[in-house]
Parts: sequence; C-alpha cells; structure tokens
Amino acid sequence: MNILILGSGGREHAFALKISQSNQCKNLYIAPGNGGTHQIATNININPTNFKQVKQLVLDKKIEMVVVGPEDPLVQGIYDFFKTDTQLQHVQVVGPSREGAKLEGSKEFAKQFMQRHSIPTAKYESFTKETIVQGCKFLETMQPPYVLKADGLAAGKGVLIINDLNEAQTELKNMLLNEKFGNASQKVVIEEFLDGIELSCFVLTDGKNYKLLPTAKDYKRIGENDQGLNTGGMGAVSPVPFADANFMEKIETRIVKPTISGLQKDNIEYKGFIFIGLIKVKGEPYVIEYNVRMGDPETEVVLPRIESDLVPIFKTLQTQTLNTVSLAITPQSATTVMMVSGGYPEDYEKGKRISGIENVTGSIVFHAGTTIKEGELQTSGGRVLAVTSFGKDFKEALQKSYENIEKIHFDKMYFRKDIGFDL
Repeated sequence: MNILILGSGGREHAFALKISQSNQCKNLYIAPGNGGTHQIATNININPTNFKQVKQLVLDKKIEMVVVGPEDPLVQGIYDFFKTDTQLQHVQVVGPSREGAKLEGSKEFAKQFMQRHSIPTAKYESFTKETIVQGCKFLETMQPPYVLKADGLAAGKGVLIINDLNEAQTELKNMLLNEKFGNASQKVVIEEFLDGIELSCFVLTDGKNYKLLPTAKDYKRIGENDQGLNTGGMGAVSPVPFADANFMEKIETRIVKPTISGLQKDNIEYKGFIFIGLIKVKGEPYVIEYNVRMGDPETEVVLPRIESDLVPIFKTLQTQTLNTVSLAITPQSATTVMMVSGGYPEDYEKGKRISGIENVTGSIVFHAGTTIKEGELQTSGGRVLAVTSFGKDFKEALQKSYENIEKIHFDKMYFRKDIGFDL
C-alpha cells in the first residue's frame, strides 16, 4: 500500500525508517520531511496543516494510510476532515479525532477528563483574564513551587514552574493579559507541584483495545543536570530502569485502563497513539499531561526497540482488532542524544554544513532539523540530529551514541553529555 507520513522531525524520520522496512509498504511519502527522510521516502514539500493540499496529495499518489506525526494537524481535526470527505473516507488516518486530540489541545479538557474518570493527577483550577483576581488569590492558597500551564498548544514551552509567589502572580498576568504564549494562554491552568521523577508511557489504541509500547524518559532542559531553558527534548532512554513490573502494573491499572474506558464512555473516537507524561511520587504514578501522538525524541528510542512490522498493526486500528496482533520488543536498551544548533532554544543560525554522518557505525542517525541545499546537507532547525544506539543497558548504549557524535560536525553544534544522569 502507499503510505504518507506527515511531519518533518526526528520522530517522523524514525517512523519513515520503520515503515519503509515493511513488506506491506509499496511507496512511502513524507510531507514535508527533511534531509534524512529523502533517502528512504519521497519528500513532498507541503504543510501538514494545509488539509486541501494533503487531500490533493493523497488522491494524486493513491495513498491508503496517513500516519500523523505532530500534534497540530490532529488538534485541527485532520481525522474528521478525512472521515467526512467522500473522496477520502477509505483512507486510514493513524491518529485521534478532533475531540480526542483535545486531550493535548486543552490542558483544562485533559484535567476534566482525568477528574471524571478518577485518573490520578495534580489538583488544579483554571482561570481566564476575567477571573485573574481569583487566580492570584488561588496562588496564595498553594505551596511553592507554583505550576502555571497555558491551556492551549504552545510548542512544549507553555509551562512555568516558579518558586516566588509575587513572580507567579506577575507571570499569571503576563500570560492572561499580555498573551505571553499567544492564544494558547487565554486560559491558564494552575496546579499543585508534584515532586518526583518523570517518565513517559506510550499506548497504541483502536479505541477499544490497547497495546503498551516501551517506556521512555526524555531530558527537556538545555543544560547539564537539567538546568536552563526547556527545549523540545535533548535526549531519551528506553526502557526506564525504575519502571519495574510492579510500577508498570500500577500505571496500567490506574491510568491506562481508565483512560481507554474513559474514551469509550465519553464516545470519543480514538485510533492512534496516546503519550502519557507521568511522574513517580513516593512510588505512585500520577499523570502530568496527555499528548495525542508519539513524543520526540522518545520515538527515536521507542520505535527502534519494536521488532514487529508496524503496518499490519496499524491496519487493525481501523477494524478495532488490535487485540489480535502481538508486539515483539527487544530486551536491549536504546538511547538517543540530540545534537542541536548553538543558541537553541533561543536564537540560532541555520544553514550550517553537516559532515561526518557517513563515518557513524553501530548507531542510527535520525535527522530532525536538516535540509539539502545545492546537494549539501545543512542545518535547518534548532534540534538537528538524534543519534540512537542499542546496548545491554542504557549506559552501554549512551557510550556508543557519544562515540559516534564525535564523528559528526557542524558549526556551533551542542549536545548534553549527561543524558541518563539521574538514573
């Protein structure tokens, strides 16, 4: 079958590599793709949120399955767009409906969903500019640090954790009155701070059945020891060493099962990935947030550990027969380390020549922010490459990634040397 992947990052490169290995995939397209995906798929330069162009591409190339990488097209309703268009109804979209995508598109919606279905999460209240005075008073009832979250999509940057009450009140006004995060912060969720260690749980569901994918832990801060500004992610490990069988059983019983049954009870159509951001507090799991797609860079360690062919597994989502297939996962650990542009996540330069990838051995290099200009591989984003390796444990895998990073070069490149430091 002909398959289209939407997106342009390391996550989409990882999907492209996995799907290209399937004997059920005839032609693979990726829109817009990057400097690495063109080697295994056909890059088509269109924006994934331009649904008219996506439709034209699907019809022109006789595409039968669309795998959606990023959250934007899902939140904007690409699943519903296909389902309600008579020319596209036969095409399978791997991803939730617009209503399902609200789990990521609105922090308040997600919190209400968790409350309704008794899923453990931090206590919260939400506020708008009309209720800003109550918001400031609510902060006075909380213990520091104070957690402020923009309700809408803010490209992973809409969360503030602040220790000082006055500063928290000032930032709340900044978000609501000065639109610090644009439309995303027209509503702000204030929640209690949970102190623990984070991890990510990934689930594939057909809306009725589900499969647990490998766990992963990513590292968001730009600096060593988790200092500095938040990024899209600087590296990841899978599996998570502290997520033992007992803890996983708690996650499945208290969080995964109630989430899937909650979708059914609320009549929410959902055929795709659920990425559950969790925190372990005194041995117990709590949900920090839902995402409605795979994470990045976690995908670059989760997918390589899956040994099964993804295409026939995706097909079962359509017929709600996911329970009839099995998922083989390697016991090996996988790690990925992100190489980023100097200055990221703030201002950085693009167009730097990348060299040395051809010298990498024993690791997979996923492209995130790369492009090919005049036959030359160049940087085109903040996060540029993800170097993924396997090992008997995460330390051995990391050593391989770091050894191979030494062979790659672009001007002002930066990477964290302490991924996995807290494990």
